[in-house]
Amino acid sequence: MDVEIIGFVAALLTTSAFVPQVIKVWKSKSSKGVSVSMYLVLLLGVSLWGVYGYLIDSMSIMIANTVTGFLQLIILVLILKNKNKV
Repeated sequence: MDVEIIGFVAALLTTSAFVPQVIKVWKSKSSKGVSVSMYLVLLLGVSLWGVYGYLIDSMSIMIANTVTGFLQLIILVLILKNKNKV
């Protein structure tokens, strides 16, 4: 069994965990209770993981962290967009 398969399964599970949050913030147009600082730190972390994946030539790490970072950026943009709404 190729070790990258385990990486892709782990990537699918951990990355998909952010999808419900994106959908909830998108639909409700409310980010009440969502921590901006947590998402900023997490975005920095997954960016570094993506660089690490590139350096060790791990496609599963690169893809997972690119998609996860994109989902986190969506949440951050929605938080900032909805910040002035009550």
